Amino acid sequence: MRHHCLFFLHTHTHLDVRVSPLTPAQNINGEVVYRDNTMYGVVNKAVILECGTTIPDMYIWSFTRPGTEAIKAVVYDLGQGPKIQKLAQTLGELTVISKSADISIDKLPVAAHGLYTCQAFYDLEDTPKVYYYYVHLNVRIPVTKPRLLVSDVSPVEGTTIWMQCNLDNGTGPIQYMWQQESHHGNISASAQSNTSVVNMTDVNRNHTGWYRCLASNAVNSEASDRIWLDIIFGPDIPQIEVTPYTLTERGYSALERETVSLQCQAHSNPPSQYVWFYNNSQVYSGPQFTITKVLRMHTGDYACLAQNTYLNTRSKKTISLTVYYPPDGSPSCSMEPALNHTSLRLLCSWTGGFPTASVHWAEHLRRAGQVEDDRGHTSGILLPSEGLVSNRSLFKCMGSHPVLKQPVECSTRAYLPASEPACLAYVTTNRQYLMLSCSWDGGTPNALVWWEGPGGHGKPGEENSNVLILRYGTARSGKPYTCHAKHPLLVQTKICRLTLEAPMLLTQRSVVSVYEGADVQLSCNLRANYLPTSEITWFNNHGLDVQDTSKYTLLRTSAWANLTVRDTDQIQDSGEYRCSSSNAVGGADLNITLVVKKHPMPPNATLLRVTYISRHRNEVELQWKIEGEAQQGWTGFIVQHKWVNELPGRRLSGNDSKEDRVGPSVWHHSIIQDPDVRIQTVGRLTPTARYQFRVTPFNHRTIGHPSAAIMPAEPRSTNYPAVIGAAIGGMLFAAIVTVLLLVYIIRNRNNNPRLHDMLFGLQHSQSRENINFPEDEIVNGTEGEMGGSSSPGPTLALPRASSPLTTSPTAGQAPPTGDDEPVNVTITVKATGS
Repeated sequence: MRHHCLFFLHTHTHLDVRVSPLTPAQNINGEVVYRDNTMYGVVNKAVILECGTTIPDMYIWSFTRPGTEAIKAVVYDLGQGPKIQKLAQTLGELTVISKSADISIDKLPVAAHGLYTCQAFYDLEDTPKVYYYYVHLNVRIPVTKPRLLVSDVSPVEGTTIWMQCNLDNGTGPIQYMWQQESHHGNISASAQSNTSVVNMTDVNRNHTGWYRCLASNAVNSEASDRIWLDIIFGPDIPQIEVTPYTLTERGYSALERETVSLQCQAHSNPPSQYVWFYNNSQVYSGPQFTITKVLRMHTGDYACLAQNTYLNTRSKKTISLTVYYPPDGSPSCSMEPALNHTSLRLLCSWTGGFPTASVHWAEHLRRAGQVEDDRGHTSGILLPSEGLVSNRSLFKCMGSHPVLKQPVECSTRAYLPASEPACLAYVTTNRQYLMLSCSWDGGTPNALVWWEGPGGHGKPGEENSNVLILRYGTARSGKPYTCHAKHPLLVQTKICRLTLEAPMLLTQRSVVSVYEGADVQLSCNLRANYLPTSEITWFNNHGLDVQDTSKYTLLRTSAWANLTVRDTDQIQDSGEYRCSSSNAVGGADLNITLVVKKHPMPPNATLLRVTYISRHRNEVELQWKIEGEAQQGWTGFIVQHKWVNELPGRRLSGNDSKEDRVGPSVWHHSIIQDPDVRIQTVGRLTPTARYQFRVTPFNHRTIGHPSAAIMPAEPRSTNYPAVIGAAIGGMLFAAIVTVLLLVYIIRNRNNNPRLHDMLFGLQHSQSRENINFPEDEIVNGTEGEMGGSSSPGPTLALPRASSPLTTSPTAGQAPPTGDDEPVNVTITVKATGS
C-alpha cells in the first residue's frame, strides 16, 4: 500500500529571471523548482499551456484571476487519470492533451485571462521532485471595424477639417492610420497617430479623393469604409490649346482653309463654365471653339472666360491668332541641258503663299556651279559637265515658309541612259528610201543625237533620237555612217556606227544526206549586219521558187529561213537547193546539196528452232538469228506461216520432193517492229494441220530475203516412257489372265462341258468347225499372226496394244447356226497405265 502526501505550496512571488518554459531542472537538496512563462491568446481562439517536458507522476493545474489571490484547482491527475473541475467551464473548452500534462483551451473567453499554475510531482517513492510552472495567460480582444467621421466632406480650398476613427472594442494599445486613394487608384498614408482624431489644416485640391482609417492592435487590423472628400476650388487661369499647334512671334498661326480648334481648360471644382470672345465680342459658349475653313479675316485676339458658379469666381486668358497660308504643294525642281549639252541648268521655284516662301539649292551645289537666279521663291544654278559628281546624281532644293515647322524639299536626279546609243537601218515598204535611225533614250535630261556619214550625208542634232533618210540605192557600201550622242553628264561623246554591206548567207551544212522516206530540214541564216534585207527565198533542185505545199514547208524570220522537204525520194528530191536574199546594197545566194540515199538491205535471218510448245499442237515457238548482229538499220521482222496441203490422190513417200508434197497455200504474216526480238510464239493453230514457218527481216523501205521454211518439230515429253510401260504391263496382265482362264476350263471340263466344247470342240467326234491353230500354238502365239492349217476353224485373238492406253482384239468368224454347235467367243482385255 503506497501512501501519498500532497503539499500545496502557494506563492505569488514574481521571479525577475525568466527561464525558457517547460525546461526541466535538477531538484538539488529537495528544493522546489519554479518556472515562469507568459503566453498570449486571442478571444475565441485556442491556446496550449505546457507543464514540463516529461509526464509527471502527479500534477495539479490551478487558476488565479487578476486582482485576486485565491488559487482554484482547474484539473488534476493523482495517478488515476485527469479530473477536470467545474471552474474549467468558465475558462473555455478545456481538455488535457493525451500522454502529457499540457492542457488545451479552445474558444478562449475574456474570463480566461489570469495566472495558471501547474504543480508537477516526480518519483514519490524516492526523494520527491516538485516543479512549479507559472503560466501568465493574456487574452487579447481584436479591434472591431472602425467608423470614419469627417467634419466637412466638401470643404473649400484653404480651410481646416478634422477626421475621427471610432471603435467599439479592441485591446490596447491601438494605432490609427488614415489613407488617401487618388483618382488614379494610388493609395498613400496621409496621417498616423495613437489617437482617434486628426486635424487637416489648409486643405487643397490635392486632398481630393477617397479616405479610410485603419485601426490595429497586437491581434489584428481593421479598415473603415471609404468616404469621398471633395475639395472646392477654382477656377485657375485658363489654358488655351490651339489645334493644329503653330507658334509664331505674335502668337499662334493657322493655315488658311484649315480647321482650327481652340480648347480652353481651367482647373475648377465644380467644373467651370466657359465663354469665348473674339476682339471683345462674345462668339461662343463652351470649352472648345472650332473654326472650320479658317480665313485671313479670322486673324485677331481670342479670349476665354472661365467661371465657378458655386464660388462665384472667374478668370480669363487672351491669345492672338494669325492666319497664314503657304504656297500650294511643294517646290518644283527641274533641269535642262545648257550650252549645247555641255552644262546642266538646275531650276527651283515655289511661288504664292503668305508670307512669300524662300527656296535654295544645297550649299555644295552653289559652290560647284554658277548661281543664275536667287530671288527668294526661285533659284537657278548652272553646272558644267566637269563639275558633276557621278551618274544618277541627286539634286535637292529646300523650301521654307513661316507656317511650316520643317522645310519642304523637292529633288531631281540626272542620270545617263541605261544602254549605249542604238543604230538601226530599215527600208520603206515601197523600197524608195533607206532610213538610218539612231536613238539614246532613257536619260535625264534628254541626250543630243546627230548623224555624220560619207558623201556629205548627215543631219543636225535632235534630242533622244535622229533619223537620216537616204534614197534607196544611194548608200555608200563599206563606208560607216556614224551617230554621235552627247549628254550633259558626260564630257566625251558616245558614238555608234552602221556599215552598209550586202547580205551574207550562212548554213550549218552545205551537203545534207538522208535516207529515202525521211523528212529533212535545210537551214539558211543571215549574218547580222546593220542593213535590213528582203526575206530569204528558197529554190528547189529544179530551180523553182519554193512555196508551202504538201511537199515543202517553209519557216522563216527576218534573220533565217528553214526549208523542210517531206518524204524524200532519191530520184525526185536529190540535187542542189538555193537560198537567196538582197538589200539596198546588193544580194547573195547560197547552194545546199541534198543527197537522198536508199536504205541498205537488211541482214539475212536463219531459223534456229521451230517447235510445238505442247502436245495440243496449237502453239509454235520460233527462234532465229541474223547475220552480223552488230549491223543496224532494220526495224523489225516478219514471221510467216502457212498451211501445208498434201496433193490429193497420192500417197507420200520419203523420196517425194517438196513440190510433190505441198500444194498451193497463203503465207500469214506477223510483224515484229522491235529489232532486238529473237523469239516469237505463234498461236491459234489447227492441231491436225501441218505448217511451215519462215522469218523475213525488213527495214524502213526494204524487205530482206526470207529464211528457209521449216516445219515445226514435235515437243519432247516425259510421259512417253510411262505410257509405253503401262501398255506392256497391260499386255502381260491380259496374257496371264487368259492362260489362267484356259487352265481352269481344261481342269473343270466335266463341270462345264459346254464351255469346254465351245472353246476346244467335241472330243472323239468330228466337229464341223475348222481349227486354224493348235492349242499349244494358241497359248504361245501372243504377238502377230501365227502360221497354221488353212482349214477353217475358230479363232482366238489375244490382246494387242493398239495405243498406249487401250487394246482391242480382232473379231472371229460368224458363229454356227446350230443350237448344239460351238460358239466363237471374243475376249477383250483393257489394260490401263499412267
